[in-house]
Amino acid sequence: MVKEFNVIQTDRIIEMAWEDRTPFEAIAFQFGISESGVIELMRRELKPSSFRLWRKRVNSGVSQKHLMKRNPEIDRFKCKRQRTISHNKISKR
Repeated sequence: MVKEFNVIQTDRIIEMAWEDRTPFEAIAFQFGISESGVIELMRRELKPSSFRLWRKRVNSGVSQKHLMKRNPEIDRFKCKRQRTISHNKISKR
């Protein structure tokens, strides 16, 4: 069973799930939803063809959605240039 999220949270989870360099662990850290929960949410929210494309991409070698596939030198969830995140928006520089 997927945790209930408001529209803004759901949109942000979908956005993070589509990003190749955002691992499932970062989504779990920020929203408290597991990888299987993200998959279920994506299946529910996306069109079937979009969901298939996403799953194909996540399971390909391009995506780094799992920490085990990531370069060990990358030990952060956000860009070095990014300051703090407030309400999922990058703060102004």
